[in-house]
Amino acid sequence: MCESVRVLQHPEPASPWREAMEAIETSGEKSIVDELNFGKKTAKRVAWESWEFTVVGPHQVKVTNASYGYLKDDHAYVVGVEVRNGRPVPVECDCPADQFSEEYACKHRVALAAIGGPTVLNAAVACETPKSDTDPDPDAVETANTAADKLQADGGVPAETEEPAECDCTREGGFPCWPCFRDGEAE
Repeated sequence: MCESVRVLQHPEPASPWREAMEAIETSGEKSIVDELNFGKKTAKRVAWESWEFTVVGPHQVKVTNASYGYLKDDHAYVVGVEVRNGRPVPVECDCPADQFSEEYACKHRVALAAIGGPTVLNAAVACETPKSDTDPDPDAVETANTAADKLQADGGVPAETEEPAECDCTREGGFPCWPCFRDGEAE
């Protein structure tokens, strides 16, 4: 004959950690990751790959897949962050996968939300636009409403280069020194 087995669970003592987790579960708050649409494959890749995050400008985070080792710079993309319902959310990425699919979030956006989390996202939102001497009105208010407007290129700042007055190269063997060759003064 079968005997019935009765399992008794003893209530665990209350801990601050357990109370905090129960408060989060019952509050109905969605995490930033819940705002993104992605599949299981993307979730697995985000979980097992190494990530680095660098705030590079207002509402911009450079997300680097450090799993590529010395080639990681070839796998770094800028992710745009936008505030939605009072919370920063990664909304666009300049990687080919995100440009190809408007329906699903790329792994860089998911990594920023899941691994970087609120700390990195809030830092990107709090990052101020650097002021330059050429700004006409320092009290001007930014009017960009979308992440695409905020990520518009400004054309950059020309690099200051020092040009030597005269070159001292001897053109041994008829060849110029590298600076002369690079600047087109090989003749």
